[in-house]
Amino acid sequence: MAAPSRRDALTHLGTAAVLGGTAAARADAPKAGAKPIKIGQIGVAHAHATKLSVYRDSPDYEVVGIVEPDEALRKRAENTPAYRGLKWLTREQLLATPGLQAVLVETRIRDLLDNAEACVRAGMHVHIDKPAGESLPHLKRTLDAATKQKLMVQMGYMYRYNPAVVLLREFLKKGWLGEVFEVHAVMSKVVPPAQRKEHAEYPGGMMFELGCHVLDLVVGVLGRPNEVAGFRTHAAKLDDGLLDNMLAVLSYPRAIASVKSSALEVEGGDRRHLVVCGTEGTFHIQPLDNPAARVSLSQARDGYKKGTQEVTFPKYARYVGDAADMARVIRGEKPHDFPPEHDLAVQETLLRACGLSPKS
Repeated sequence: MAAPSRRDALTHLGTAAVLGGTAAARADAPKAGAKPIKIGQIGVAHAHATKLSVYRDSPDYEVVGIVEPDEALRKRAENTPAYRGLKWLTREQLLATPGLQAVLVETRIRDLLDNAEACVRAGMHVHIDKPAGESLPHLKRTLDAATKQKLMVQMGYMYRYNPAVVLLREFLKKGWLGEVFEVHAVMSKVVPPAQRKEHAEYPGGMMFELGCHVLDLVVGVLGRPNEVAGFRTHAAKLDDGLLDNMLAVLSYPRAIASVKSSALEVEGGDRRHLVVCGTEGTFHIQPLDNPAARVSLSQARDGYKKGTQEVTFPKYARYVGDAADMARVIRGEKPHDFPPEHDLAVQETLLRACGLSPKS
């Protein structure tokens, strides 16, 4: 049997993966009679804040305004395409907007949870960019408050709706990989000096800033680890103190996982990968940003042959799937794919991997 083609991959992925992995989600109109969801954004300081353009392009949403109290940041952002033409509001004005249902929180990391908690208190669904602040108790308090009000809190880990990751979850759900005993993930790049100084403001280093994206995937596969060992070094010949070469080893009763992240790897994006090894097969995604998968199986599985095959996917557009899924959850069409328990396990594991206390 020939290796699955792109068409075969899409057939196995299903609707959720197509929404998560292609720009087609932008063209999917809401159900008949459904009004666009009013959404706003707090902050432009986060590195991924321009994701607002995804929501502006989506028929699921109406972007009503944006908040940025820092005048210098606001002036720099005003002519950026993602923000051009939007109303600039105070946080109080945004949260008082009639019909507002959801808010993207895209501030500096240290300010994420304060703003997210204020949004939840105001009765809003929230998308929080990564990582989930610096305090696990503060995150738990925010998630608990959202749960009580039946509000969605969505974390901005950017590979959750990557089509290869969605297909991996399908393989795991069906048991096609057997018992998972080993997971590897790498998330690295070269970070220029100015950005290194910004990252060095947080003691968690590159695992906190970058490795968190793949740590989210590892916890999604294996759950909360029993033990976490972190290895941290400053390798560059720069006196900025950034922990720029980091490794975390996660221990489970019947599995071991490793997560590597650095600020030094030339063309590191091409080597960003996730490998899941089970007793019945191996699923290797590389690169993550323009996904392809190499799948090896001990036996044929519903169109996938015994042995090794390459699976290709449409080009991945970050956050399109996240935005589409959030709209469906807000409209009550489906439950959230990543409940609070998952986000708490990811944040606790991340803090432990960075050598930080999860109790503070």
